[in-house]
Amino acid sequence: MADGPENPDNPTGAPRTAAPSVRVRVRRKPDRGRYEREVIDAILDAGLVAHVGYVVDGQPYVIPTLYWRDGDHVYWHGSAASRMIRTIASGAPVCLTVSHLDSIILARSGFNSSADYRSVVVIGVAEVVPDDGKAAALDGFLDYLAPGRSADVRPMTEKELKQTAVVRLSLDEASAKVRDAGLGDDPGDETWPVWAGTLPVRLTIGEPVPAPDLAAGIALPENVRSLSRR
Repeated sequence: MADGPENPDNPTGAPRTAAPSVRVRVRRKPDRGRYEREVIDAILDAGLVAHVGYVVDGQPYVIPTLYWRDGDHVYWHGSAASRMIRTIASGAPVCLTVSHLDSIILARSGFNSSADYRSVVVIGVAEVVPDDGKAAALDGFLDYLAPGRSADVRPMTEKELKQTAVVRLSLDEASAKVRDAGLGDDPGDETWPVWAGTLPVRLTIGEPVPAPDLAAGIALPENVRSLSRR
């Protein structure tokens, strides 16, 4: 997280180029810090898994979870009885992170071997989505996975809704950190007799596998097919 000036007043609505708070400034390698919302949103929208950190009685926990973004908030869901949800409901601060590994950098020295990546950190106090907004929020999750999916599936029952909690965290305190520099050997290392270069990393979704009891005649919908191209 980053050295740099605090966010100035921005009456013009120009893209934010400074951290919104000291807590989310990128301190290590501050030149990699990104504070524009379009950058943060793009990184969040490209992912599926976030890690949520919180503290209970002095013990930190970091839990992986599926998430989705809607406007100025990032959402996730869980069992209403889970420790994470109960802790969030109590008003405890949380930290949510999302990261993408884009390439492995094999330099001619161990010190300069690295990775290209994109990541986002969001901190704050999350809120539990009220009961009257929970179903719509969960529909948003399905449509994030496969646009239009919520209109096709069986609606949630009252029992299922009661067992499920949805929380959301404002993006007011968020920052991104990006490394896209590729190979960076020190001058003179190019003569060292070892292979050096970049290995691109890609997360791909495979071909859909239908349920074994899928009724005959139910075709693969385009919104599911499109996931393989995501």
